[in-house]
Amino acid sequence: MLTKVFGSAVFGVEAQTITVEVNVDKGVGYHLVGLPDNAIKESNYRIAAALKNNGHKIPGKKITINMAPADLRKEGSAYDLTLAIGILVASAQIQAQQIDNYVIMGELSLDGAIQPIKGALPIAIQARKEGFEGFILPRENAREAAVVEGLKVFGVRTIKEVIDFFDSGEPLQRTVVNTREEFFKNLDIPEFDFSDVKGQESIKRCMEIAAAGGHNIILIGPPGAGKTMLAKRLPSILPPMTLHEALETTKIHSVVGKNSNNGLMSQRPFRSPHHTTSSVALVGGGSYPQPGEISLAHNGVLFLDELPEFERKVLEVMRQPLEDREVTISRARFTVTYPSSFMLVASMNPSPNGYFNSPDAPVKSSPMEMQRYLGKVSGPLLDRIDIHIEVTPVPFEKLAEERKGESSVEIRKRVIAARECQIKRFALLAKVHYNAQMSTKQIREFCALDNTSKKLLKRAMERLNLSARAYDRILKVARTIADLAASENVDGDHIYEAIQYRSLDREGWLG
Repeated sequence: MLTKVFGSAVFGVEAQTITVEVNVDKGVGYHLVGLPDNAIKESNYRIAAALKNNGHKIPGKKITINMAPADLRKEGSAYDLTLAIGILVASAQIQAQQIDNYVIMGELSLDGAIQPIKGALPIAIQARKEGFEGFILPRENAREAAVVEGLKVFGVRTIKEVIDFFDSGEPLQRTVVNTREEFFKNLDIPEFDFSDVKGQESIKRCMEIAAAGGHNIILIGPPGAGKTMLAKRLPSILPPMTLHEALETTKIHSVVGKNSNNGLMSQRPFRSPHHTTSSVALVGGGSYPQPGEISLAHNGVLFLDELPEFERKVLEVMRQPLEDREVTISRARFTVTYPSSFMLVASMNPSPNGYFNSPDAPVKSSPMEMQRYLGKVSGPLLDRIDIHIEVTPVPFEKLAEERKGESSVEIRKRVIAARECQIKRFALLAKVHYNAQMSTKQIREFCALDNTSKKLLKRAMERLNLSARAYDRILKVARTIADLAASENVDGDHIYEAIQYRSLDREGWLG
């Protein structure tokens, strides 16, 4: 007897429906075809034990299973439940009249319990797109999949629940999530707040500018100056995610299995990989490509602490994603693209010993040692960082103050107002939403300067020996400063302040 059951495969952040054809005939044997990986080939052992422990069995006949389309590589243990139900139906152990209406996915334990899977959200989106009535999956993934409206989602704990549903009509408990209510409920609950930061007013100003324009920023200062503390608070002043951004971000985290049972993400992600991370872990890839840290930080913040400690080749692979805001991974049989529109926040010590030109430094660093240390970060990468700012330790008097600083909520209001100006400005541009995304052509259009401002910028370019890319960065930051001031035009004051945020370009910085 031949039967068809439907599962799904995830490629990149999109899913594709897989038709599992199961044929049970006379003879003996178990044949699984359609480019399955080892985890799928081993599924017959898990399926046999799970069925036996729940009153069923794999029939002693010739079982042929085809996973179509047969030219696409299938991977993972999430097809266990799909294959098991197909075998039961094809061997007439259960009846399943409505099986064509459902996508079925789940990993089986030997006792029949169903374990969580990866990629539940993109699978649910594709199932609705193709007109399936429902999606049967592990209970832990149900809330994540249920954010897709128009699709019945049934979270199950054991294979017995699925068997009884199809064979006896026992109802399954449907998981229902009010997507908008769930999304807005946790929208304004920042984990860290700028009101906890004592002093550092100039750095807070830089962070506000970075958040308002989506600019990459690097913080340079000695140990204990507060670089990490400031970076962790940046997401709290970014504009709230839109529903579309939340869905896009949740899909990426779903693919790597980091969002089980959490529903829709409403907080912007903050990723902080260790400096020993590999280029594959940072950008993504592998034999079976997975998103890297830069994609997990999509619509949020990627924080690279102690930037020069990262391997240079690891940092260099970020250059293209920083420009294109997506990363493409190519393999012989397929190509996947992951979105990676993130704000880069980096931090570093100003010298190998951590102290630059400080009389209190325990050990002095020679100019050659400093040059070698800073040379670990390439010029082209630094050119892609809009704001360079020095962070100095906070004096004791400031630390001892009882008065709290300005809260993240107050700063965020100004950031949102500036972003609204940018949304109106770029309303007719499909791929530009904030200032940091402007191309050279758009910079010339939206950052026009008067003669005084041009002369000021020219002097700075000549004195600091800035590259053309650094020139564009200054104009982008000046445009954001003007937006925060609700100014239609970019003037000399905005240019002057933007130039101050290119610390690593200043002559004499290396001593």
